[in-house]
Order: sequence, then structure tokens, then C-alpha cells
Amino acid sequence: MRKLKSMGKIVKDRRYTIYSPLDGQPCADHDRATGEGVQPQEYTLIKMEVVQPFPLKLGPLEGKRVFLAAATLRPETMYGQTNAWVLPDGKYGAYEISETDVFILTERAALNLAYQNFSKIPQKPSCLVELTGYDLIGLALRSPLAVNEIIYALPMLTILTNKGTGIVTSVPSDAPDDYMALHDLNAKPALRAKYGVKDEWVPSEIVPIINIPEFGDKAAEKVCVDLKIKSQNDKDKLAEAKRLTYLKGFTEGTMLIGEFVGRKVQEIKPIIKGKLIESGEAILYSEPEKPVMSRSGDECVVALTDQWYLTYGESEWRQMAEECLSKMNLYSEETRHGFEHTLSWLNQWACSRSFGLGTRIPWDEQFLVESLSDSTLYMAYYTVAHIFHDGDMYKGSKSLISPQQMNDDVWEYLFCDGQYPKSSDIPADVLSKMKQEFDYWYPLDLRVSGKDLIQNHLTFFIYNHTALMASRNWPRGIRCNGHIMLNSEKMSKSTGNFRTLKQAIEEFSATATRFSLADAGDGVDDANFVFETANAAILRLTKELTWMEEVLAAESSLRTGPPSTYADKVFENDMNIAIRLTEKAYKDCLFREALKNGFYDLQAARDEYRLSCGTGGMNHDLIMTFMDVQTRLIEPICPQFAEYVWRKLLTKEGCVVRAGWPASNEPDLVLKGANKYLQDSIVLMRKLLQKQLLGSKKAAKKGAQVTAVADSNLKGLVYVNEEFDGWRAHCLQILQSKFDQQTCCFAPDAEILAELREILHKDGQAENFKQIQKLCMPFLKFKKDEAIAIGSQALNLKLPFGEMEVLQSNLDLMKRQVGLEEVEIYSAGDPNDVAKAGPYASLLTQNPPSPGSPTAIFVNR
Repeated sequence: MRKLKSMGKIVKDRRYTIYSPLDGQPCADHDRATGEGVQPQEYTLIKMEVVQPFPLKLGPLEGKRVFLAAATLRPETMYGQTNAWVLPDGKYGAYEISETDVFILTERAALNLAYQNFSKIPQKPSCLVELTGYDLIGLALRSPLAVNEIIYALPMLTILTNKGTGIVTSVPSDAPDDYMALHDLNAKPALRAKYGVKDEWVPSEIVPIINIPEFGDKAAEKVCVDLKIKSQNDKDKLAEAKRLTYLKGFTEGTMLIGEFVGRKVQEIKPIIKGKLIESGEAILYSEPEKPVMSRSGDECVVALTDQWYLTYGESEWRQMAEECLSKMNLYSEETRHGFEHTLSWLNQWACSRSFGLGTRIPWDEQFLVESLSDSTLYMAYYTVAHIFHDGDMYKGSKSLISPQQMNDDVWEYLFCDGQYPKSSDIPADVLSKMKQEFDYWYPLDLRVSGKDLIQNHLTFFIYNHTALMASRNWPRGIRCNGHIMLNSEKMSKSTGNFRTLKQAIEEFSATATRFSLADAGDGVDDANFVFETANAAILRLTKELTWMEEVLAAESSLRTGPPSTYADKVFENDMNIAIRLTEKAYKDCLFREALKNGFYDLQAARDEYRLSCGTGGMNHDLIMTFMDVQTRLIEPICPQFAEYVWRKLLTKEGCVVRAGWPASNEPDLVLKGANKYLQDSIVLMRKLLQKQLLGSKKAAKKGAQVTAVADSNLKGLVYVNEEFDGWRAHCLQILQSKFDQQTCCFAPDAEILAELREILHKDGQAENFKQIQKLCMPFLKFKKDEAIAIGSQALNLKLPFGEMEVLQSNLDLMKRQVGLEEVEIYSAGDPNDVAKAGPYASLLTQNPPSPGSPTAIFVNR
């Protein structure tokens, strides 16, 4: 704090601040029960003077200047005021602002004003008369800049008393809400009668003040007509009307009235605001953007306070923070957007408080350092804390260094590249050791925290590091996470949907709790701890222990020698893939992804391997490697489980946490694709067999001859086409010529189809363009998407592996999985092979195979 002040980054000033009246001090984000991140919203408060004589209800105010106080964000539109709005059932009061002036507004607004030095009694609203909206209807008013000399207070049914002052100034030419409320009063005599509104109080003409391109001089009227809005109660359509006109009016509108005729709204808005305040016809008024409740239980206001502020947002400092952010690993685009947004609005931050826990501000000890302001650099303290306590800060050993010895010169030397502190009485070797530790550990690679701290603590963390440290020591990464739910519901003590860490460990065990937490979710979305997952983890891990014990007990029965079969190679490759993907997931702090790749997928590969090996048995070395690899991959998530397996079952020396990451060969993605093709082909064969058998049974019911009987009497003929031909080949050849590998983009569809049309016409494969589109477009789209995803190899006429070779190598597996005594592999392009299908050959023309999609028919043996 002393260093930031010496750099001019802490200043004292009067600012609007979210404030807790009950606590008597500013209410920073960590002091709030609700409303974290909410900032003051500034309004221009228009003083609409009540014309005398006053009605009876305002009698006690005789001799004072009385104003309806209307809060507006658009002071430039005040020329177009036609009336004021009040909520008939709303509760208002006449509050003393000074000896002479009284404002009529809501109690909530009066409380905010009292903390902004607008109250006869500081910080205490003084109400002279309690009023309702009914008491105000019909009041004659003189309002600043209004074209009409006298306007009247009229009833509006949609006013919110928890926003603004409860008094609204009406500009029906540009505000859709005002236009529709005025329309309702003019169109409905019964509505006027209900609230005692005299016809002469209701303006029949609106005052054009701003010209907006596309909407003209009366934007509110045009947009309400265009959207067919019926009344002031049509909230959704009115919200859309404001969305369409307000921003465009500010950025593109030009003034039609007043001293700034012809000038852009966005240019003259601050000028008009300044003139109104300077003339005393308006004041500045602030309130929280949204309701804020302090942890003490009271609703916060906005106060004008004299405080110490950190100058976050100052251009040069912000530029350094943005440079730091641009180089950081934030693990998600959503997190990056959050920081960018915060840097765009974050401005001076109140860093002092009157009481509570914390450090006294060194130069002004009546204040304490606010909690979020003093907790942004303690990561640096971690690097040297153990040296202060003789190597172990938890055993209560005597400190080697007293706090008094750690003066600014020492900290400057350690953290900020300062000069060696010659006057320090800290032993040189200890000082050197501290400097070495800091230089070793900094810059910090990763700060892990909650997404709700992006808008304060974590952004302060970036700001303060850039101000106090050399650029080489700026932080390199922040990983933000969401909150945690239990069983898809928010954690809540009141509903009973709640667990402490201790309860979860007692109920599920530490291992299952960690497993379920890893599985709960990644990224900034809220994670979901599911009891069912934790219980399933207990069963799954117990089952895995049992399997390993059984395998190790019968270790001699495993097949020995180097891995040699197709199944061996696939399983070995799957382990290499799991090692690589799990390592990447851990590096990206994606623990669910790590669990998927390093446990679920790895176990699926093991199960598939057991099935594929059949009577030949599993390879001993591969199974031992699997146990070793799985144990290392699961260790960061389930360390107790992993250590037990490592030492008790695998009888390894030392701890698995020290064993290092398993080595892996480069994954063979072609082999991975070939195995997927094999497994998909087996699934396809099962479906086709079932379909053929069911079809035969239906035919038998109708009296037809049954040509397929029990599976044991059937033989499977699998037909493969290893190369695209016909129109598909033409499609791929054209796509190859139209694909830019640099940009991974294709030429326009029209160009591709034109060339395809010409070729297919020549071959006589399609008669008209519609036929070509219907035939080819689905295939073209599929292949284009595939090429964009994996590259130009997706456009080859052949797959990168031999389909017949893969199937021939796994005939035993296919027979076992499909339940057939015989399976034969044939080429769909060989007439002699097709002839072997006999009467079923026609099925090959009805469902011809293509690369990657074989077909099968089943005949009697």
C-alpha cells in the first residue's frame, strides 16, 4: 500500500460509493450478502416546481419551494416534457432538502439523497408530509426546458418505486412508455374518471425534439404503431421498442429544438446536463444499479464519501493490465471475456474502511485497508513464508526473522528488483535464500479461483502485480471455476441440500468424494456433485481392485512374449492415446476430461481387449502396463486408491506420486480408426442379421418359404468396397480440387455443383439439376465437414487402412460377437465374389457398401 501510494496510484477524493447505513462505512463486494459487482448509477434529478396555490394536502409546505424530483438518464430530452407521471398507489413523502427547498419523492430515494448531502439533517431524511400518488395527480408544474410553460402530474400504472425517485418526467415523442401511457389516458375516458383527471390536464399533442434516422421526429409514436403495441401494460413489446430507438437516438439523433438545433445528441447530452446543474434546475443523484444487501442485513445506498481510492482504470495502468491479460492462459474464452469486460468499466476503487478486520492504512490510521484491496499480492509472500519460521510455519517454531526486520527496503529487494538492503541486520545467507526462493517460484504460473471474483479480486491481482513488479514477474495464468451444486440443485442449508467436506468423506470416503468432484464438471459452469456418482465410484473402484487381484493371482495363465496380435496393438495404442489426452486434460485443469480419458476410456479399452483376445488370452506385459498406467493416471484424482494399488497390489517401491508420468509412443490414429471401423462393422452385422431373421419370420407367418433358420446354420458374407466409385468418386475428386488446405475452406457450392453437373451429364448418371442436388448434396456436405475437421485425407477415395485386411485379421472376434460359425470377407467389386451370395445378391444392389460402410448378408451353410 505504501508503494502504490508513492507511485500515485492511491489518492483521496470524494466519490459516489455503495454504502451500508447500518455499518456506517462503504460496503465493498465481500461485505455484501447480495449485489456483488453492483456499481452506483448516476442520474440527473430534474426539479419540477409545484405551482401555487398548493392543494390542501400540501398546506404544511406553504412558504417553501416544493419540487417533484424526477430522475432521468436523458436530460437532453427535457425540451419535450408534456407532463409528469406518478404511481397512484405509490407512497411518497415531502422531504426537507434545505431551509427553503422540499423534494417530493419516495423514501428510498430520499435516503440515498441524504447520504449525498441533500438533506436538511445529514444522513437522515426529514419527511414533512406523507403522501400518496393520488395526492399528487393534477399538480401544476413548471419544469426546466419544457416547451409547455405549465404541465401536470398524471397517473401512470407501470412506475417502479424501487428504481429512481418514483416521479417520472414524460417525453412521449421519444419514450415509448410515455407515449402509450398518454395514449391510454386520451383514449379511455373511464381511466381519466377513475383517477379524477381533468381533460385539460392531458396534453393532446406531443412535442417533437429529436430526429432519428428510420424513425423520424416522433420515434416513440412510430415504433409503437409498427410493433402494434396496445397499451402501457404491454411490457415485452415496450422493452423491444426502447431497444430499437434509445441507442439509435443517442448515436444518430439530431436536435430539433433549443439552443443546440441540428447538433448530434451524443455531443450535446453532457452539455445540457452541465447547464441544468449549473443553473440549479437539476442536481446529480446516484443509487445502486440493483438492490444491494450488506452482510449486516440492511439495504445499501449510494453515499458521497471522502475516501482513499486505488486509481484502477487510469489509462497507463489499465494498458499494463490489458497487456498482462493478453499474455495469460485463462483456460476459457468466457473467462477472458469476463476480464476484458471488467477492465472496460472498473474505475477508482475505495480501498479504505472504518472498522472490521484488516491492516491500518499506514499514513491514515483512522482507516483500515478494505479486504479486497489488501489481498492481491500474498502469493509472493508464499515464496518466503517458510523461511520466517525455520522451514515449517505449522509447527510453531521460533521465527528466524522478526516482522520489524522486514522493512520496505527488504521487500523492495526481494520482490521488486530493488538494491541490496545494506542496512538490514538479516543474515546475508538468509536474505540471499529468500531472494533465490522468490526468483525460483515467480512468476506464478497459475492462480485458481471462483468466477465471481473476476470483477474484483482477480482483476486487482493483475493490476497490482503489473504496478509493483517487473514485467517478467507478471502472472501467467488464471483458472476460474463455477460454484458447486448437489444433485443438480443449489446447495442450501435451509432446504437441507447441503454437505460439508467432512460429511461427504464420512458418507462416501475421501476417494469417492474426490472422484465425484472431478466428475462434477469443468470450466466456469457450476459443477454438480452427484451422490449417485460417488456411490457408483465406490462400487467401480472396488470392482477394479477385485479384478486386479484376480488377474495377479492367476498371472501365470496370461500369454507371454511381446505384443503381437491385432488386439494387442490396438490396446497398446489405446493406452498411448489415453496417456497423451489425460496429460493434456490435467495441464488444462479439466479434471472431468482427465477422468474420462484416463479412467473411463482406458477401462473401456481394457474391456474391449479382454473380449477381443478370446481363447488366446491377454498378453502379460500389456496387462501389467495397463495396471501401471491406470494407477498413475488416476493418482491426482484418487491418490489413496492409487497408492494402495501401487504398493500393495503391484508391490512397487516408493510412492506413485513420485513415480513420474508414464512414457508413451506416438499414438497411431490410423490404427485407432481401423479399430473403430472393426467395432462398427460388428455392430452393423448384428443389426443386419436381426433384420434378416425377423423378416424371414414375418414371411413364414404369411406362408412363404423360410430361407434363413437358426444362427448355427447361417454363414455371414461380408462385402467390402474399399474405394469410392461412380458419382461419389466424382464428388470427392471435385472436392479435392476445390479445397484450400491453408484456410481449410472450399470453393462456393454453386461452383462445385456446376462442375459435378457437367460430369454426371456426360456419364448419364443424373438427368437434371434437382436430381443431382438430391443425390449428391448430403454426401458433399458430410465430406466437406469431415475435411474441415480432420484435413484433406477425408477426401481420399480410399480409407487410410485396408478394410478387408482388418476384417480378415479379426474373423474369430467377429464370429464370437455376432454368434456365427462362419464369416467370409468378399469384395463387392468382384463379380465372382458377388455371385457367392446366390439369391441374395440383389441385396448388394439395394444396399451397396461404400468405403467405411461394409454390408453383410446371411446364407445357409
